[in-house]
Amino acid sequence: MPTIRTAVLASSAVLAAAFIQVSAESEMSRAVTAKSPPVNDGLPMPGFDITRADTAIVITDPQNDFLSPDGVTWAVVGKNVTDNGTVENLEALFAVADDTGMPLFVSPHYYFTHDHRWQFEGTLETLMHAIGMFDRPHALSLEGFEGSGADWLERYKPFINNGRTVVTSPHKAYGPETNDLVLQLRKAGISKVILAGMSSNLCTESHMRELVEQGFDVMVVTDAIAGAITEHYDGYQASLTNFRMIASAVDNTANTVKAIRHAWRG
Repeated sequence: MPTIRTAVLASSAVLAAAFIQVSAESEMSRAVTAKSPPVNDGLPMPGFDITRADTAIVITDPQNDFLSPDGVTWAVVGKNVTDNGTVENLEALFAVADDTGMPLFVSPHYYFTHDHRWQFEGTLETLMHAIGMFDRPHALSLEGFEGSGADWLERYKPFINNGRTVVTSPHKAYGPETNDLVLQLRKAGISKVILAGMSSNLCTESHMRELVEQGFDVMVVTDAIAGAITEHYDGYQASLTNFRMIASAVDNTANTVKAIRHAWRG
């Protein structure tokens, strides 16, 4: 007859086996997260091939008002920026573009004095104008730009101000329909875009949607992005679903940087 100790050990073994089985099944099916690509999540996986001739990185709004603790949106984006490692991951994308010579495009967001005279605004346009987000006094002057909320995060400046990075005209709402990003990409022979930046369900997602509509192949770097999280709404999680459903691929920064370096070595 088995002893109590034997029975307990047997039960423990059964529980351990069940835990391993559940863990294996969970790993076999996983939704995309900031840090991990999806696994058997029930959706197609088109994939994205990085090719030297026609692939570029596009970064939206790498600016102080989003990414600095002193920025006007930090109270709602700061935790997600920190959790995702967005600042560091964007720097890794800037650095790999600089190291390899991969084409890099920045699509910024600026509001000039005349933009504050708009007769109607959407919800977050109203908020951005009210808090002076991305404000510059004039389109033809950099007066007050250095160190302002509209300025680049300081650690990105060597990569953006290197004479090679293309800085487009500003987008005014969220997507590139109002700036020259698509023109600049076409003129550079780019048909594939690795997309990252701020803010996830606003400018970044809007850029993804328009670039896809314009015929570009787009992948999204999920931990080089962050969004606003409030008591009632989570902008980042909302965008993560849409990134997965619309883009050709979603992946983290480490895997993306590795793939870029491999493509440029090849």
